Amino acid sequence: MPETPASPRPTSRDAVGTSDASLAGARDQLADLVARWGAAPADAPGHHDPVSLTTVPPEAVPMWGFDWPRSGDPRPSAVLILFGALDDVPARHDAERVHPHVDVLLTQRAATLRQHAGQIAFPGGRVDPEDGDVVATALREAQEETGLDPAGVEVLGVLPAVPVVVSGHVVHPVLGWWRDPSRVAVVDQAEAAAVFRMPVADLVDPANRCRVARPGGRRGETPGFLVGERLVWGFTAALLDRVLGLLGWDVPWDDSRVRDARTHEILRD
Repeated sequence: MPETPASPRPTSRDAVGTSDASLAGARDQLADLVARWGAAPADAPGHHDPVSLTTVPPEAVPMWGFDWPRSGDPRPSAVLILFGALDDVPARHDAERVHPHVDVLLTQRAATLRQHAGQIAFPGGRVDPEDGDVVATALREAQEETGLDPAGVEVLGVLPAVPVVVSGHVVHPVLGWWRDPSRVAVVDQAEAAAVFRMPVADLVDPANRCRVARPGGRRGETPGFLVGERLVWGFTAALLDRVLGLLGWDVPWDDSRVRDARTHEILRD
């Protein structure tokens, strides 16, 4: 998925409460986020919104806080924002608001791809006619890219769609909880260079936060997360930044620190 404009910092009144840092509490906070901003699956308990998950409208400004440009006839796509608990690789950073085992599934795009080569992204892709809805798209793409078993994913719902004019897509973020995690790995090296689960506590570590200058001299910066040698920036970082903020999982950080998207070097601090 492509990079997008940076998002404003979420305010405390935007955030879902975070007093319960347990794993069950993390799942419940994600469900609350969908209840507040998105559309739940038709078979979810208490579901009463008849909106089709294929056509969740791209009215993203209230949630995402972005001034999203609209293209005339965007192509629908979906990404899977999948949180879970990785017991054997806890976070290095001790975050007060996030359980050390909570993580998110990410991929690194292959360096040979024509668009957004080498960037870290959520699993996802274009909606195929046979998918039926964007939930099916997100699960299919995640299975094709990472090998995960969709049966182990609890789909909590779909967040407001995001028009991305640079690629001509409207992206539907599907939010999930990994109830029964399965093994994941690179399935096709032509598509992905890596598949990994990133501890959320390490993502929100202020030492790992930054803004990222767009490559090629393009104007603007996006949020960024540098954990080890992996830099999450652009579209994925913008969505992740906003979701973590609305959940109340993030902490204050120095947003004057700017890194280069390619070299990861600090350009301004």
